[in-house]
Amino acid sequence: MSEKSDVEKLLLENAKLESSQIIDSDLKVIDRVVQDFAPEVAYLYHFREDESEEQQIKTGRLHENRILGIILKFYLKGKNKITTGEVEEEYKKYFKGIARSTISTYLNMLKKEFTLYKERDGRVVYYIFYEDPPININPFWFTRIFCIIPAYFERALYFSNLYLNAENYINAQYIKDYHSGNRRIVIRNFKFISGLITLKIFKNRSSKCVLCQFSKREIYKKLEELISVAVKDRSDVLPEDMIENLINKLSEIPIFDGLNIKDDNIREQIINTVIKAANEFEKDLDFQIMVSLRRKTLRLKQMLSE
Repeated sequence: MSEKSDVEKLLLENAKLESSQIIDSDLKVIDRVVQDFAPEVAYLYHFREDESEEQQIKTGRLHENRILGIILKFYLKGKNKITTGEVEEEYKKYFKGIARSTISTYLNMLKKEFTLYKERDGRVVYYIFYEDPPININPFWFTRIFCIIPAYFERALYFSNLYLNAENYINAQYIKDYHSGNRRIVIRNFKFISGLITLKIFKNRSSKCVLCQFSKREIYKKLEELISVAVKDRSDVLPEDMIENLINKLSEIPIFDGLNIKDDNIREQIINTVIKAANEFEKDLDFQIMVSLRRKTLRLKQMLSE
């Protein structure tokens, strides 16, 4: 295998540092899953750094972009009204923290621009989108306004929880619906599907970050390339129908034509759909998992030898 490029070395160095600083419980859940499912990208998938922030240029627009991305995350969960305190807490979860006064300044600027409006409930002030974010817009234009990182990490958290709680979901639903079969195999397959969706979420996220006006594009291109290899290693012998109608649909946020999962009934349907696929595609998944394990071992050996 060829030596790592300077870009890849920089990406790995920065990502390892960032990985050591993960303290948020939700991000730890995601990290635990990626460490288990795709350890060859475990120090890479969460890379978050911007050219503008590093060079201290266009930081005002950068802060607005991130704040709108945070509000978008809540919006996609069905929570339309957001306080300054909630924005502050989410900001330091995903990015380098900034003062609440700075957040208040940009929230009010966004209000003056008619991007947000205020609603007061006693002493509590809420900020709300003046108009709903556009659907099926070209990602290039969308990332000019909204940072997509919080929304993708939130989606990854949902499927990471499915991965970690696979046995509970199978025990609750499988016997009732299918009555027979090897439960251990279905649990394994359920975890594999959930892990693959989580990995594909980060592939989709990196492809959008490449388009962001604030990003280190060369690094995000390398990140997308590396995660794409990890996704391919775990999906290339699966049926096209499964990839298109399950993996791709569930790994994209609704802004870009992914399934909207904010409704509890939809989430229950997703669990049932993944269980059904884990059962119906047992032979395909058995072969894919066997191939994937060999490739994972090879990738890790290559990493250690460099």
